[in-house]
Amino acid sequence: MYAVAATRAKKWAEAEQMLNLIRAEYNKWENLPEAMFLQAQVSFEQGEPDNALQVLEQIPNKTLAAEQDVIKATYLARIQDKALFQNLLQRYPKDAAVGRAYADKLIAGGWYTEADKPVLEQLIKDFSLDRARYSAIPQAQKKAIYRVAVLLPFEFNDPSWEKVRRNQFVTDLYAGLLLAQDSLQREGRPVQLFAYDTGADTIQLKQVLALPELAGMDMIIGPIYKSGSKLLARYAQQRQIITINPLSQDGNLIISNNWHYLFEPSMATQAQVAAQYAFRTFSGRTAAVLHEDTSDDLAFAQAYKTAYEALGGKVQVLRRLNSNLEESLEAGFTGVDLTTLGHLVVASDNRKAGAYTLKHLQAQTSQLPLITYGSWLENPSVSPSRLDARDVYLIHRKYLDPTSFGVRRFRQLYVQRHNLPPACLPTRGLSCCITSVISYISMALHFNKAWLRQVRFRARYSRVLATQMVPTTINTYRLSSLSD
Repeated sequence: MYAVAATRAKKWAEAEQMLNLIRAEYNKWENLPEAMFLQAQVSFEQGEPDNALQVLEQIPNKTLAAEQDVIKATYLARIQDKALFQNLLQRYPKDAAVGRAYADKLIAGGWYTEADKPVLEQLIKDFSLDRARYSAIPQAQKKAIYRVAVLLPFEFNDPSWEKVRRNQFVTDLYAGLLLAQDSLQREGRPVQLFAYDTGADTIQLKQVLALPELAGMDMIIGPIYKSGSKLLARYAQQRQIITINPLSQDGNLIISNNWHYLFEPSMATQAQVAAQYAFRTFSGRTAAVLHEDTSDDLAFAQAYKTAYEALGGKVQVLRRLNSNLEESLEAGFTGVDLTTLGHLVVASDNRKAGAYTLKHLQAQTSQLPLITYGSWLENPSVSPSRLDARDVYLIHRKYLDPTSFGVRRFRQLYVQRHNLPPACLPTRGLSCCITSVISYISMALHFNKAWLRQVRFRARYSRVLATQMVPTTINTYRLSSLSD
C-alpha cells in the first residue's frame, strides 16, 4: 500500500492524502479499521492529536481496542502544551486513555497546581485510577540547605582486602556523590550528605530505617540490593521522602508509589523506547524477539511486543532461550527466516547468545538490523569487527564517552579530590551519572519535586563513540563504525 510506504518514509502529508482517499472510495473495505488506525498515527505524527482521536473514535466495533489505548498513551505523553491537553480532555471526557494520560501529566509531568485538584479528583473517580499513584505531591519548600541520606552497603565491619575489593563500586559511587556535593556548593545549592552503612542484608537496613534522624531527610539515595529496595520503597511512601534507587531496573518498585524513583530506566521502559525507535527507523514492519529465560528479559520482550504492535508493527516470533544449553539456542532460531524479517531483537546478556546469534546471521547471509544490549560490547566472544560488519543497535543505558569534555572534567576533579582515578568510569560511568542526577535533583527540590518523575521514563541508545548524554534526553545512535 502506498500509504504504508509513505509513513515509513515519514511523508505524512502524502500518507494522509492517500488514507483519506481510501476512506472515501472504499468505505466497505474489510481492512478499513487498520487504515483508520494508520491515519490516526499520521495525525499524531503531524502534531494533530485532536484529529487523531476523532479518527480513532470512528473505528467501528471497538476494533483494535488494545492497540488504540497504547498508541494514545504513547503520543499523548509527548504533548507539552497544558492548554491543548485541557481542550482534549473537554472534547473527549469519556476517553479513559485521555483521562489517564492527563493525570500522568499532572503528577508525573510536573503540571499539577492546587487549581488542578478538582480535575484530578474527578479523573480518579471517573476512570477508577489508583489514588495512591495519582495523589499529588506537596510542593517542596525552599531551604537554605538540603539533607540527603546515602544508604549503601559499605560494610565497614569487614575490612578484609577481599571485601574492600568487591565493594569498590560502592566506594566509587559515594566518591562521585561527594564530588557532586562540591559542585553544588560552588553553584550555591548546598547539600549535606549523610552516609549510612546498610550492610549486605536487611537486618542492618531495618536498624538504619528505625533511626529518628532519617525521617528528617529531604531525600534518600539507595540502597543496592533488591530486598532492601522494597523495604526502602515502603519507608519512602510512609514518610513521604523522595527516594532514588541508583541501580535497580525493577519497575515494580515504583508502581503506586509517588515517592520512590529509579535512576535507571526499567526493562519495560527500555523496551518501549526501543520499539518506538525501531518502528521509526527500520523499513520492515516485522520482527522476531528472542529473550533469555529470566524475569527481566521476559519483561523486556513482552513490553517490546506490546509497544511495537501498538504502533502497527508485527512481532512474528516471540521465544524464550536458555543460552547455556546449545539445544535451546538452536530451537530458538529454528524455523525463523531472518531474510524476510524487518529486524531481530535478542534480549540476553549471556555471552553464548551473542556468539550464536552472529554465527546464525552469517549462516543465513542475513543483514537485517539487530537490537540487543550494550553488554555485548564486553563479550570477548563477540569481536568489535563482527559487530561493525552488521547493522547493530545497542541499548546502552550507562555509556559515557571517555573523550568528552564532561567526562574528562569529572575524571580530573575526581583525581584532584581522591588522588586516584575512578575505577568504574571506563565501563559504567556510574559516579558521573549520579553527579549529574544529584545536580538535577537539587534543582528539583529547590523548585518542583515533580521533575524527578522524568527519570524513570528514560532509556537511551548509544553508538560506541557517541557524545555524553544528559539524563533527561533520549538519544539514538547507530553502531556504524567502531573506528570512527
